[in-house]
Formats: sequence, C-alpha cells, structure tokens
Amino acid sequence: MSESVIYRSTFVYEAVMVLLYGRHYAARYRAISELIEPGSSVLDVCCGPAILYRRYLRQLDVRYVGLDYNRTFVERLKRDGIEAHTWDLREDRLLPASDYVVMQASLYHFLPEPSPVVDRLIAAARRFAIVAEPVRNLTSSNNPLVAFLGRRLSDPGTGDQARRFTEESFDRFFSRYAERTERSFLIPGGREKVVVLRGDAGES
Repeated sequence: MSESVIYRSTFVYEAVMVLLYGRHYAARYRAISELIEPGSSVLDVCCGPAILYRRYLRQLDVRYVGLDYNRTFVERLKRDGIEAHTWDLREDRLLPASDYVVMQASLYHFLPEPSPVVDRLIAAARRFAIVAEPVRNLTSSNNPLVAFLGRRLSDPGTGDQARRFTEESFDRFFSRYAERTERSFLIPGGREKVVVLRGDAGES
C-alpha cells in the first residue's frame, strides 16, 4: 500500500506540519524536549524525519534511537549518522528499553484500541513514556473534501486514517493510566495534548 506524499519527503512533511500548527509549530517539539534530561537515552517511536532530535534533542547530548515504519525516513536518518530502524508497531514486539520513550502525533494510527501500543511504550521506558497527540484535526471538518484529505494525507502506507482523538476521547482513554500519569497538558495553540506516564522498564 502506497504512503501519502507527505511521507515521501522530509521537506514536504515539515511543510505540511508548519501549515497545520502555524506559529505554534516549534512549541510541539519544545514541549517534549523540556521534559527530557540532558545525557539521557531517548527512543523516538514513529520518529518520521526526526525533527525532534535534529532541532531540539541533539543539543542535550542524548543517546537517541528512532523507529519508524517508513523506510525512506529511516534510510535518510542512517545516511545522516542518526541511529534509526524500520519498525512496524502493529507487530507485537517488545521495544528496546530507554530512559524516555516518545511517541508524537502517531497514536491515532492504532485506534480504536491503542492500549497495546501504549503498554509497550510504558514497558520500554525506564523513566517516562511521553505521548503527544493531536486533539484538533482536519478529519473532523464538516467539509467532506477537507476530511477526506486529512485521512489520506496522514496515511503512512497502512491505509486511510479515519479515526482521531478529541481532547475528551484522549482524556477518557488515558484515564485508565491514571496511576502512572505524571502530568498532562495542551501545547500552546491547543492542537496537541501531551501525557507523561511513569515507565516500568526500571521496576523490579
């Protein structure tokens, strides 16, 4: 199955994200980087072109590994000297352990029941699993064409993405992880919500 055009080019991918987030584009990455201790290890799940690392985490001297379904992104990262691996989260495989495990704007790919994925993120995190997810989306538009484009453009090669979180459904889903939740907040602009979950990779 062919992926959307935005998953074929780092430039196009970032251009679309800038259009979506506008002046709050940088805030979505800054909000994550501010949660991560310098010198720690970071596993970036569904990393895309690894903008989080290139622009924000590299300066923190973290030990970074990116995982993504998209081979184009992964091969580009490898050419740039960034550790990255092709990974299909639909497979029930344990993720490599890391101090922080990050998933940004990708959990909706696993709706209607993403808990097995979140459970694997928590299991791999020694300190925290950080999930950031859009809660305001083009697919909820009343315009059928805009909604269709929102689904099609977000296809990484696994099919149209019809389902999305709202802030209410996001909070409802993560309420089952209340005992692990360190904090939850909206990024500036309110398009994306972040939840920080205590990991258990370091638990005995």
